[in-house]
Amino acid sequence: MSLGLLPRLGAPRAADPGGGDVALRFEQVSYRYRTHLALDGLQLQVARGETLALLGRNGAGKSTTISLVLGLLRPQHGTVQVLGTSPARALAQGRVGAMLQTGLGSGLPPGVTVAATLRLVRRLYRRPAPFDLTVERARIGSLLGRQTHQLSGGEAQRVRFAIAIAGDPELVFLDEPTAAMDVEGRRSFWRMIRQFGQEGRTIVFATHHLQEADDTADRVAVVDRGRVIADGPAGALKAAVGARWVRFVCERPDADRFAHLDGVAEVEVRGRGVALTSLDADATVRALVRSGITFDGLEVAGACLEEAFVALTRRDRVDEPLRPLAAGPGNAADGVG
Repeated sequence: MSLGLLPRLGAPRAADPGGGDVALRFEQVSYRYRTHLALDGLQLQVARGETLALLGRNGAGKSTTISLVLGLLRPQHGTVQVLGTSPARALAQGRVGAMLQTGLGSGLPPGVTVAATLRLVRRLYRRPAPFDLTVERARIGSLLGRQTHQLSGGEAQRVRFAIAIAGDPELVFLDEPTAAMDVEGRRSFWRMIRQFGQEGRTIVFATHHLQEADDTADRVAVVDRGRVIADGPAGALKAAVGARWVRFVCERPDADRFAHLDGVAEVEVRGRGVALTSLDADATVRALVRSGITFDGLEVAGACLEEAFVALTRRDRVDEPLRPLAAGPGNAADGVG
């Protein structure tokens, strides 16, 4: 088990020297790997008790952001504050928990029980959360007697979450936490995370499962090419895209005819099913009715978060970054990931 992100034994827990209601603050942070600019002037805040989803394509800058939060890297320009102090100090004080990707394997020490692993980790903190409370929070009571190498992917992730919160942290960072889980495992995991967040903890997570962000996060920050290009509640990001879906079924659908209806930007035909991407759904429906086309099962819906994400990060974007909504103390007007 890697101990690189665990606090030093007996490190004192200091009071927040003026961090106020902000758990995480990036001020004009930039970071470059030789010729590659990973981050480009990040301006980002996360409020205490907030759950933020960090979304972005591979290579968008999320990993560098995570490394800066955890003190694994230092900003080349700008400042990063975690819970009112430096990332390294906050981590050493046991105030930050992290559950990172492990690559191959579970990231847990082999040949020992879950209970022994958790007890070992708790000894690294000056004031850890009670053993039974951590077990309850992570829902691993039935796994305590199991050897770590005998766990399924979803079970191992729950144990890794228990390790991340063993020190009773104020801020928890999760990087693709449900990557090894099936659908039911992911649902169960996020129910657990939401319950933990309701205790007033700050949670920041990166995920490629956009529905998880939609269901769980108070706020979503979309990172692309080293900048935060959109930041706000998921509903605001979806609304900011502007396009809506008009769906229906009809006999012998003619894609060319549908493409000329008012407001239609894109047409998709699958068998009898038709899906129109419209920039003015009301105008499209009126034009559809006037066209005399016989149709059934009409449905009008807004973009889902996945569609909003694709629209926001498409590579031909040349316009200014979208800023759909101010999000209180956690809003980012401009930034990177």
